Amino acid sequence: QVQLVESGGGLVQPGGSLRLSCAASGSIFSINGMNWYRQAPGKERELVAAITSGGSANYADSVKGRFTISRDNAKSMVYLQMNSLKPEDTAVYHCTADGITTTGWPWNYWGQGTQVTVSS
Repeated sequence: QVQLVESGGGLVQPGGSLRLSCAASGSIFSINGMNWYRQAPGKERELVAAITSGGSANYADSVKGRFTISRDNAKSMVYLQMNSLKPEDTAVYHCTADGITTTGWPWNYWGQGTQVTVSS
């Protein structure tokens, strides 16, 4: 079993910053890709940022230049630094990851999500 737990969400004013964290734990042998998705009410789920095990990152056009994804492989964690936040960034942010368990099985899990609200 693998668990992903996000933290760091909250209420921030437009133009502000937040840093989201996601910790992976459990029967993990290896972690491949780690990603951040978001979903706002009435909108489709959006892939915000993705990072490979080697550190290559990709971003949605809507967040390029404002968000930075990073990971700490030793701690099995992924982060999302969000700067210059806009009201349209308001959503529940979920981290996802995939990899191999200690028993050799592939795994792919989502965290429970953390709310980010950008409002004055």
